[in-house]
Amino acid sequence: MKTVAGIFLSADDALRAVAGLESIGVARGDITVLMPGASQRQVDAVPTDEGEQPGMGKALGAVVGGAVGAASGVPIGAALVSLMVPGIGPVIASGILGAALLGAGGAAIGGALEDKLSEGLPKDEIFVYEDALRHGRTVVIALVHDDALAEQARLALLAAGASSVDAAREQWWIGLSDVDKAGYAPDEEQTYRRGFEAALHRDTRGRSFEDARDLLARRYSDAVRSAAFRRGYEAGQAYHRRFAEPPPARQDLKKTA
Repeated sequence: MKTVAGIFLSADDALRAVAGLESIGVARGDITVLMPGASQRQVDAVPTDEGEQPGMGKALGAVVGGAVGAASGVPIGAALVSLMVPGIGPVIASGILGAALLGAGGAAIGGALEDKLSEGLPKDEIFVYEDALRHGRTVVIALVHDDALAEQARLALLAAGASSVDAAREQWWIGLSDVDKAGYAPDEEQTYRRGFEAALHRDTRGRSFEDARDLLARRYSDAVRSAAFRRGYEAGQAYHRRFAEPPPARQDLKKTA
């Protein structure tokens, strides 16, 4: 399986893109929509599977903090799940892939994904989707079986007004704070950035450099020994913690006489 994704400023354009994908032969169950803070009108417009009516009523209903029902035989694409994602807020995800991408559902979703989606799950792009959602954008992801359909899907997304994931990734990097990007010299940027992005991969996020060293060595054998790569990785971990960890509980100060 291959994934083709587009990021949209308008939820209406994203839903138009879904129709465009279907028109070129992408099955509805292979299309995922991720939508932040969606209104009920937008939720009702998200396509579900062929036998389902759009909207929350006949799908799974609202679930906060996880995807319930994924292991109960619900077809991929027939489920709309409302997730509370740390650092983003409420997100509407259509289909099991949407919930899995955002880290919800645990073992139940993992089992459902194993056969159909595991090879196509774009784990190294998840932070780009998260950043898009954080900025109020909508993400459409198509799972396709061959290069020809992937190219058609890419053109369909662009025709509906999508920004590519690569373009969004560049904008994300440009928009990072000076604090996030303070750890490298000009000639170290690419190596530092690879380490930073490696820390945001689904398989390594939340893991220290030492804990993830073996995995990093396999994936980044040409860079993992670089001090710039490690500094980037540690900066990426700090960046992720800012969004993943809940803010400290507020404590009201008592007035003293």
